Amino acid sequence: MTSRTPARASRKTAGPSVQARLQGIDAARGLALLGMMATHLLPTFESNADLTPTWIGLTFSGRAAALFAVLAGVGLALSTGKHKPLAGPELSAARRGVALRALVIAAVGLTLGGVEVNLAIILVHYAVLFLCVLPFLGLEIKRLCAWAAGWILASPVLAYLLRPWLLAAEPPLKLGHNPSWEDLATPSRLLADLFFTGYYPVFQWLSYLLVGLVIGRLMLTKALVPVVLLVAGTAVAVAAKALGVMAMENWGGRAALEAILNSPGYPLDSVLQVNLTGIPQEGSWWWLASAAPHSGTTLDLLHTSAVAAAVIGACLLLGRLAEWVDLDLLLPLRGAGAMTLTLYTVHVWVVSGFYLKPLPAVWTEDGMYFAHAATAIIVGMVFVLLKWRGPLEWLGHAASQVGKGQAKALR
Repeated sequence: MTSRTPARASRKTAGPSVQARLQGIDAARGLALLGMMATHLLPTFESNADLTPTWIGLTFSGRAAALFAVLAGVGLALSTGKHKPLAGPELSAARRGVALRALVIAAVGLTLGGVEVNLAIILVHYAVLFLCVLPFLGLEIKRLCAWAAGWILASPVLAYLLRPWLLAAEPPLKLGHNPSWEDLATPSRLLADLFFTGYYPVFQWLSYLLVGLVIGRLMLTKALVPVVLLVAGTAVAVAAKALGVMAMENWGGRAALEAILNSPGYPLDSVLQVNLTGIPQEGSWWWLASAAPHSGTTLDLLHTSAVAAAVIGACLLLGRLAEWVDLDLLLPLRGAGAMTLTLYTVHVWVVSGFYLKPLPAVWTEDGMYFAHAATAIIVGMVFVLLKWRGPLEWLGHAASQVGKGQAKALR
């Protein structure tokens, strides 16, 4: 048996291991899952006339789902060449694998769309994002940075111009519910909803995957990179949110938008802090100056992307600390993060069982959340300790391998 001291010294010389990096990414994914569960099960507004935001709404709304999407881009970067992208036949094989994995995720999402639940299910949008990002997988980091910056700046403006035209159609090109298999019969409405008029507009949300690709292409095993992600991400997030608040409160943005809404007494200030979904963002360019969660504006995309970068940096640093002290500090989070597709699907299915029904006796909303979160953590820990994949993760991985195998067979 080798002594622990030389190994510890070797790690310090070579820098944090690849395993520490992957554990940090999985832990961040676990945090995203727990945050999304919180927004599903706990109130984001107080039940009063002013719709006072709760700390859950102020903390997780918009940020948890964005972190989930950014991490999708990070995962794709790590699986397609890390800091140096694949090229040629290998890149084609990787794209086929990603496409087939996306089809598995889409099938799960369309199936979940058939259950009655008061949640916005992200899986179909998530799958479409995987398909949309395929052309970018072979780009070097400088070109990815340019694309990410350009998409964050331009996509909200184009969406703002196109959305009223799509909603003016008869019937409006908006589903009003989670995408399901039945919606394949009306492809124009389904695509318009997925890309522009739905809860997670793919057109703007592609920004998150591009940012994730940039982060994943960095040398994440270098000691300084997680620190830069944490510090720079925090600074950009604060600046973007501050600019949005100034535009609304100090420069007249909220007053102009309240006049457009023509709803005296409507608590627009609360909605701007938590969730702009359901508010028709049209009639004034001031909508694009907001940093409100789920507004899909440049400031919103910039703020939530920066928060995601900061969280990833913090988790990578914790992964390095865990490696240094030889203690698996991230196990509760990385276990859940390694099988988010399975856990998210089960979570939605369980929540659907309580749709329009009172909670069981002695159960509270807090208790329901902690039950979901604890189950996700415990199940995730068991699977990761036994080195098992989650059932749906296994299916997605198998589909990815089939895609790569088909590409090899064609060569």
